[in-house]
Amino acid sequence: MGVLDVFKKATAPVSRRFGLTRPERAELFDEDFQKKLETLAIVSRRVFAGRMRAERRTKKKGSGIEFADHRDYAPGDDFRYVDWNVYQRFGRLLVRLYEEEEDLSVYFIVDCSTSMGFGDGRKFDQARRLCAALAYVALANLDRVTIVSATDSIVARMPTTRGKGRIFKVFDFLRRAEPSGVTDLQDSLKTFVAQHKRRGLAVLISDLYDPAGFEQGINVLRYNKFEPYVLHIVDPQEAKPALRGDVRIYDCETGDEREVTVTPKLLERMERAWNEYLLDVERFCTSRQVPYFVADVDTPFDELVLSVFRRGGFLR
Repeated sequence: MGVLDVFKKATAPVSRRFGLTRPERAELFDEDFQKKLETLAIVSRRVFAGRMRAERRTKKKGSGIEFADHRDYAPGDDFRYVDWNVYQRFGRLLVRLYEEEEDLSVYFIVDCSTSMGFGDGRKFDQARRLCAALAYVALANLDRVTIVSATDSIVARMPTTRGKGRIFKVFDFLRRAEPSGVTDLQDSLKTFVAQHKRRGLAVLISDLYDPAGFEQGINVLRYNKFEPYVLHIVDPQEAKPALRGDVRIYDCETGDEREVTVTPKLLERMERAWNEYLLDVERFCTSRQVPYFVADVDTPFDELVLSVFRRGGFLR
């Protein structure tokens, strides 16, 4: 197993002698958290002042009010949509097409595999906070919000809801989520697209430690006409584990083990590989026009959400 495989196979390097346990932490969605949510919602409305996000335009063509394109007339078409000006000038029967306006569906896909909760669980907590914050912004702007938790399958689903008063349903769903199981984004997202016929924005919140590679999972969303948005949860401490000497490392998802001798040179290689992996993910997403954002566990969630707004792609 090469150094890069440590990351791609979600092998969390730690000596069992450290006996890491998940410490008790404060309530995820306390009163201070909720106050920050309202501030974020206000900021989002200022950024998009004058535009009702519940009337966000989709690529769907139908009987809306804004002209989109022409197509040839076919028997059975409504004569009210025939462009008679074109017929008078060119003698062609063309039907005017309009953009339909409909609510946007926003799907949050939260990675709940074991690697997300490894160590002190900061990655999983950051993922849940970001999900709750962005869901609140979407709910406050009357979008339809659905949340699913994913490992190698869809573990749980919060039914579609709307309106910011439903944020407590979001809190309850995310509180109950627990990291367990192995990562397989391709399989879980195939199930996701089969279960959700209404297309929309699909926000993937994950550390992307998939043994088969993160690419196929993102492609499942792209090929099925969802709009993927990737929030990559990262913990810089994983690039610099506090290990020295002869240790036994294990894969926190599969339990596979191996003994290694940790030297300063090996740690340098691991850090380089970790940074290169982040660049690989960014290059993949950029080349396919998939919005991509690195969410560091050391950055407060509200600062990350504001950065997401500035970066664009989530609200537009």
